[in-house]
Amino acid sequence: WAEGVAHYWGTPVRIGVGEFELNKPLVLWINDGLMTLFFLVVGLEIKREFTIGELRDPRAAALPVLAAVGGMVVPAGLYLLVNVGGEGARGWGIPMATDIAFALGVLTVAARRAPATLRPFLLTLAIVDDIGAILVIAVFYSGGVRLEPLAVALGLCLLIVLSQRIQIRATAVYVALGVALWVATFESGVHPTIAGVALGLLTPAVAFQRPRAVSLEAHRVADETVDEPSPPDADAPQWLELARLSREAVSPLARVEAVLHPWTSLVVVPLFALANAGVELSREALREAAGSPITLGVVLGLLVGKTVGIWGASLLAVAVRAARLPAGVDRGSLLGAAAVAGIGFTVSLFVTELAFLRRDLIDEAKVGILAGSALAGILGYVVLSVRGRSVPPARAEEGQLDGVGA
Repeated sequence: WAEGVAHYWGTPVRIGVGEFELNKPLVLWINDGLMTLFFLVVGLEIKREFTIGELRDPRAAALPVLAAVGGMVVPAGLYLLVNVGGEGARGWGIPMATDIAFALGVLTVAARRAPATLRPFLLTLAIVDDIGAILVIAVFYSGGVRLEPLAVALGLCLLIVLSQRIQIRATAVYVALGVALWVATFESGVHPTIAGVALGLLTPAVAFQRPRAVSLEAHRVADETVDEPSPPDADAPQWLELARLSREAVSPLARVEAVLHPWTSLVVVPLFALANAGVELSREALREAAGSPITLGVVLGLLVGKTVGIWGASLLAVAVRAARLPAGVDRGSLLGAAAVAGIGFTVSLFVTELAFLRRDLIDEAKVGILAGSALAGILGYVVLSVRGRSVPPARAEEGQLDGVGA
């Protein structure tokens, strides 16, 4: 079915207004269009972490930040060590990514008795990893930059900020500005998904209304309400106003994230995987992948580079007192989390499509991603399961630091 599947995802889709027209294959509308929503959610998560999350406190963020840096530099270095000077050298960004959904899934299944603090460590590490991936995509995997559309995109960002300052709260206004920002970013040569990140970072993280004031107003409206007003809906205006106030008691960041997260998780990412993860696993294709430096570089980067980079950077940071291990986390469970972070499915596939144009190189990288992610998940599962059985629950609850490890 390979030929039919490839033909389907290559179906041209045209969208135009007047003389302006965008004509792209269906797969690129998913990669450049729908994935913008995915990166919008990533931008929202980054904004939340910097305002109310782990990254707000530099001391608490030091360990996952340094671990994430090690988990990006070492995989890229290992990949380049295998591919330097070759036709696959441009793919060095592929093994840098962590797929947080799969990583947390393995962590949840394997580490029921592991320290609870391991999960926020992995979450924060993945957020920093996402920041690194966004910078790599923007700087190294965008086309030739055109200054005029880029200036328009920057102007639209300023217009969004100005609209927030003058208290414009209509969702339609920001949707229109967001679409215009995506088009300008696309025309500038910068990858259009960066527009999603920018929109996420520009979304306010503070509610427009105080929850206490809305609660008092809700009690007042409830006290004045009768079961059967005459005429019917006589009190509708005050209930509509209360609904508006209640909505604005939640920050725009939380509201947008609540709306988009199910769609990106259950629709966008599966569609992206369906359109991009496919590789023809014939004997010849597997034989070529087995001898390909691209495949080897990706597997080494995800399986060895991520594990060694994150674990080594974490232990080094603790040794020089630049950071400290979270309560209850020992070297063994840290090693398991580092291995799990080697699952690089979604963003690794995304970078692959940006890094290579030739189909054979893309397929070799995809085989490496599938193999490396699977092996990293298995390694993490084994390590975390062993640590979960070997560490008494009481010790995990007491939050003691054990430097011996597995």
